[in-house]
Amino acid sequence: MAPEPIRVLHFADLHIGMEAHGQIDPQTGLNRRVVDFLYAFDRIVDYAIEHEADLILFCGDAFKNRDPSPTYLREFAARLRRLLEAGLPVFLLVGNHDLPGMEKRATPLDVFGEFRPLLRGGEGLIVGRREDVHRIDTRRGPLQVIGMPFPVRSRLLKDETWRNLSPEELDHQLRETLHAVLQHLLETKIDPALPTIVAGHFSIEGAAYGSERQVMIGYDVVLPPSMFRHPAIDYVALGHIHKHQALGDGAPPIVYSGSVERVDFSEEDEPKGFCWVEVRRGDARWRFVELPARRFFTLSLDLRQAADPEMTAIAEIRRQADRIREAVVRARVRIRPEQAERLREARLREELEKAGAFSVSSLHIEREESVRSRISLTEMEHLTPLDLLARYLDSRDPPPDPGRRERLLRLAEQLMREEEP
Repeated sequence: MAPEPIRVLHFADLHIGMEAHGQIDPQTGLNRRVVDFLYAFDRIVDYAIEHEADLILFCGDAFKNRDPSPTYLREFAARLRRLLEAGLPVFLLVGNHDLPGMEKRATPLDVFGEFRPLLRGGEGLIVGRREDVHRIDTRRGPLQVIGMPFPVRSRLLKDETWRNLSPEELDHQLRETLHAVLQHLLETKIDPALPTIVAGHFSIEGAAYGSERQVMIGYDVVLPPSMFRHPAIDYVALGHIHKHQALGDGAPPIVYSGSVERVDFSEEDEPKGFCWVEVRRGDARWRFVELPARRFFTLSLDLRQAADPEMTAIAEIRRQADRIREAVVRARVRIRPEQAERLREARLREELEKAGAFSVSSLHIEREESVRSRISLTEMEHLTPLDLLARYLDSRDPPPDPGRRERLLRLAEQLMREEEP
C-alpha cells in the first residue's frame, strides 16, 4: 500500500508593510492595505489548520523591507504562533527583502528562529538562511527540504575577484556556483528514499515577471530550469516572482506560488493565492488555491463624442459601480480640448468615492489635441474633389460617424454630377 502523501502548503511574498493605495484603519491602527496582506495570511493559516497541512513552506519575502517595524513583526508572529500551536511545522526561507544590509547582521526571520529550542522537539520552526538540507518529521512521515535562499554574491563568491567581473561573467559565475552547491547537497546530504522539495527564492529562465521588478532589492541572478531536473527532487517551491506560474511540463514541477495580494496595477488581472502540494517519493501533485485579493480596476472613459462629458462620465461610473466598489481604482479619461471646462476632476473623484472605491489611485485626463495633416501640392494634383472632401471629413475633430460620412460623400457626388455640363 502506497504511503499517504505528505501535505505541504507552499506560499511566498507576503510583503507585510506595503502601504500604497491605503489609509489608516481606525480599528487596528494599521494601514488598510497592510490589513489586506495580513488578511491573506489569516486565510492561509485557516486553510492549513483546517486541511491538516503537514508542513508550511514559506519561500521568502515576509516583509516589504529588511527593517520591519515592531508592529509588523508582532502581526507576523501572531499568525506564526497559530500555526505552531496547531502543531504544524513551519519552514521560513530568507528572500531578498529579508536580507540585512550587512552579511553578519540578523534577518527579520532570524528573530523567530531563536525560539526554535523552546518548541516541541526543536523542529517546529526552521529558518533557511543558508543552502542546506533540512529533514522534517511530519505526522505523515519524514521529508527533506533543500533550502536555497536568495543568492548573495558576497557570500557565495568568496574570491574577491568577482568584483571585477562584467555583469555577464558575474551571472555565469553565480549560476555555476549555485549549481555546484545544489549538486553537492544532492550527492552528500539527502536520503534518496525520502520525498525531497527544493525551496528557492530566485528567478528562473522563462518566468513571466510582475511588480517585483519595481521593488527589487539585491542583485538578481536567473537560473536555468534544467538545474532542478534531478531524479531525487520531487517538487520545486519558489518565491520571488509575484505572478503564479508553473515552468516547463516535465518532472519535477517547478512552481511559483506568486504573491498573496496585489501590489499594483501590473497585477490587476492576476489571481493571488498559494499552492497545496501532496508529495510522495517520486511523485508530487499540486494545485493553486486562490485567495480573495483586493481588486484593482482601471476605468477607461472616452468622452470625445459626449455632448456633456461630465454627466456621461458620472453615468458610466454609476453603471460600473459593482466593479468600482471596494477596488483600488485608477481612471483614464480622454476628452477634446474644448471639453475641458465642462469636466471637473473633483466631481469625478467624488463620484468614484460615492461608488464605494477603496481608494482612487489616480485620475488622468488626457486632452487630445487635434492634428491635421497637410496635403502637398504634388499629392493634391492627383486627388479628385471627392477625395479632397473625404480627407477633410476625416480630419474633423471628432470625425463624423461612418454612416454620416458616407451620406455626405454620396450627396457631394450627386451635386457634382448635377453640375456637370
